Amino acid sequence: MESQWGDGGSVDLDDTRLETLDPRPLLTRDYETRPALVYERLRQQHGPVAPVDLLGVPAWLVLGYRESLQVLQDDDGWPKGLENWRARTEGRVPADWPLGPSLEVNHILIQGGPGYRPLRTAWDVALKPFQDPRHPQAKRLKAAVTAYADELITLVGQGGRTGVADLSAQFSRPLPLMVASHLLGFPGSQGDDALMDMWRVLDAGPDAEAALERLLATLAELAALKLQKPGDDFPSYLLAAYPDLSLDHLARELFMLLGMTSDHVGILISNTVVEVISGEGSVRASLSAGMVRESMNRVVMRKPPLVNFVPRFAARDTPLGNYTIRAGDPVWVSPGAAHADPLFADHVASGTTISTRAHLSWGAGPRQCPARELASTVAAAGVGRLFERFEHLDLALPADQLPWRSSPFMRGLRSLPVRYELAATPAGPPVGGLAPEAAGEVLPDPSARQRSSLWRYLTGLIRGGR
Repeated sequence: MESQWGDGGSVDLDDTRLETLDPRPLLTRDYETRPALVYERLRQQHGPVAPVDLLGVPAWLVLGYRESLQVLQDDDGWPKGLENWRARTEGRVPADWPLGPSLEVNHILIQGGPGYRPLRTAWDVALKPFQDPRHPQAKRLKAAVTAYADELITLVGQGGRTGVADLSAQFSRPLPLMVASHLLGFPGSQGDDALMDMWRVLDAGPDAEAALERLLATLAELAALKLQKPGDDFPSYLLAAYPDLSLDHLARELFMLLGMTSDHVGILISNTVVEVISGEGSVRASLSAGMVRESMNRVVMRKPPLVNFVPRFAARDTPLGNYTIRAGDPVWVSPGAAHADPLFADHVASGTTISTRAHLSWGAGPRQCPARELASTVAAAGVGRLFERFEHLDLALPADQLPWRSSPFMRGLRSLPVRYELAATPAGPPVGGLAPEAAGEVLPDPSARQRSSLWRYLTGLIRGGR
C-alpha cells in the first residue's frame, strides 16, 4: 500500500475513495464571508486537494497552485463533459441537485469530447472581431461600452450631482448586460427582458427556473433571426464559423456568453472600483497613470470573480496532492484557493503597481477562457469612464463591511454603496478618442429606452432613494 506525506499529513493513496470520506459542506456561512479561512482550514487538514460536499454531492476541490496547473493543462487526463462523471452515470447525483440546471445546459464551458475542438475554433473566430483592437467591431465595442456607461452615470446623476448610490445595482451589473445585448445583436432595447431574466437566473431565486426557460426561448428566437438575417454580431459570426450549429445549440452558446460576460465582468468592475477608492496597494496611483488594466490584474489575483471552475473528471485513477483521484470523480479547480497557496502568494510583491500574469483567473492550458480579452476590455473601459465622470467616489461602508454573495462558481458584492460627486463638466471622449456620433450608433432611441424593463428598474432605484 502506497503512502504519501503532504501538507495534510499521511494519506493512503490506494484505499481512499471520495464516497467514503464523508466530506464537510463547502458552502457555509464562513465560506460566504471568509472563503480564505475555509480554504486554509481545508489545506491544513488535507493538503493541496480536499474532499468537499457541494450541496449534497461529494467532489474534490483543488487548492494548490501547482496541482491546479496540472489539472488545467492536461485536457486528456482531466476532461470536461458530464458524461465522464461516474456518480452521475450510476444515478447517485440527485435529480433535484441545485447545481444541476446550470451544469446541464451544455455549452463551450461544459462540453467535453470530440465536439469541443471545432466549437472552440468557431468561438475564437467569432470573437476575434471584438477582441482584435484593429478591427472595426472592436472599436464599435469600446464606443458601446462608453456610451452605455455614460447613460448609466447620467441616470445616477438624476438623483443629484452629489448623493449616495449602489454602484453594483446601478452600474457594475447593468453595464456588461447592456454590452452583451450589443454583442448578441438584439434589435433596439428588445433584449432588455432577456437581460432581466439573466439577472433572475444568476440570483438563483424562486423564479430562476421560469426565467431560464424564457431566456433560452428568447435566445432561440434571436438565433433564428440571425440565421435568416445575419448581422455584424457574435451569433451571426458564430453561425458563419460553424454552419452546422443547431438553433438550440446556438441558444445555449449565447446563454453562456450572456451569463459569463454579465456576472464575471460586473464583479470585476465592482471589485476594481473598491480596490481603487479604498486606496490599497498604490492602485489609485496606478489608475491615475492610465494603468486600468494593471489595476484589474491585481484585483483578479486577490479577489477573482470566478472562484471555482466548472468540474473536470479524472480520466483514470491519478495521484493528485495527497490523494488518488478515482476515474470519473469530479474535480473542481479553485483559483481563489490557488492564489492563496504560499507557492503563488509568496512570490507576488504587494507593494508594486506591476503584478504577475501567472494567475489562474482566466484558466490555463487549452481551455483558457476564449473571451478573456473581451471581458477585460469591457471592464477596463467601464472603470475608466466611471472615474472620468465622477469627481469623487468614496465607500459608504468600510471595505471590510461590504456585503458579499458567494456561489459555487462566483464571488461578488451584493451591493456597492458609495458617496459620489459628479464632475461639474461631463467628460469628453476618452483619450485616444471616440467620435462624438459613436454613442448614437449604439444607443436605442430615448422613447424605446423609457419603455424598457431594465430602464424602468434602474429608474426605480433613483426614485426610491436607493
